[in-house]
Amino acid sequence: MRISSYAKSLVAGVAAGTTAAVTAVQDSVLTTGEGVTIVLAVLGAWGITYAVPNRQTSTTQRDL
Repeated sequence: MRISSYAKSLVAGVAAGTTAAVTAVQDSVLTTGEGVTIVLAVLGAWGITYAVPNRQTSTTQRDL
């Protein structure tokens, strides 16, 4: 199975954003600082995950 860089960065961004959002609304109030943290978490996850290449599989791993 081959996962593109776009798909894996999208999933990473959603996961990071969801985690930051759940943590931010624990007190039932979303402040501007918490909103900025959510946005930065999503953008950071997108950028870092997109920049890191997928690991190359060897022939023996593919044949298993």
